[in-house]
Amino acid sequence: MNTLFKQLAALCVACLTLNAVAQAEELKVMTSGGFTAAYKLLGPQYAASSGDTLETILGPSMGKAPEAIPNRLARGEHADVVIMVGYALDELIKQGKVDPASRVELADSRIGMVVKQGADKPLIDTDAQLRDVLLKATSVAYSDSASGVYIQNKLFKKLGIEQQVGPKGKMIERTPVASAVARGDYQVGFQQVAELLPVPGVIFVGKIPESVQSVTRFAAGIASNAQHPQQARALLNYLSSAKVQAQVQSTGLDSVPH
Repeated sequence: MNTLFKQLAALCVACLTLNAVAQAEELKVMTSGGFTAAYKLLGPQYAASSGDTLETILGPSMGKAPEAIPNRLARGEHADVVIMVGYALDELIKQGKVDPASRVELADSRIGMVVKQGADKPLIDTDAQLRDVLLKATSVAYSDSASGVYIQNKLFKKLGIEQQVGPKGKMIERTPVASAVARGDYQVGFQQVAELLPVPGVIFVGKIPESVQSVTRFAAGIASNAQHPQQARALLNYLSSAKVQAQVQSTGLDSVPH
């Protein structure tokens, strides 16, 4: 009898294993720069525990580039999960491209500054120090995403140096700002901290002062044309869970206040 029970138990385990394999899916995840470093840490962990595989498609949250997530969806590309700047996600929800009930908030991203490796590390702890650095800089680079739009349209004005600094500023498309600074193309560069930290060849100076900071909330949702919405929901639950916040913070992001 014991042998029979063991055989039945083994058969049940085999059936459960086969069922799990049969239910495993390949999820298409479109993610923009600010959350990508955290996603690259967490994605493999989720895949290992769930059995699902993740096909990752990188693209900015906005802009004219064909790789931009809104442009991909407008062309009819399929996605299960989209991870992007919160207000850009809200626009996709308005357009019917993302399920409004699926929206989850993931992390806050702040703007930081880098200089080329080997350069002196300036102080930018106060508005006055940041203003002085920008006035002395020969060239200033910033991204073509949310942080760069803020730098170009608001930060210089807030600091009262729009006329002096605006002409030497450059919005960098498609490539990380820190890469352009590392090559020596620009003296200082600004982008969300999580996008600056992974790039070699630069010194991370720090976050810009909170008094002139722009906090970008990253959020995620399930695309309306998702082929695997149930598995997509499980992934979103994992990415926004309390147990992964230490890893999220390690990439330069801040946890969403509760």
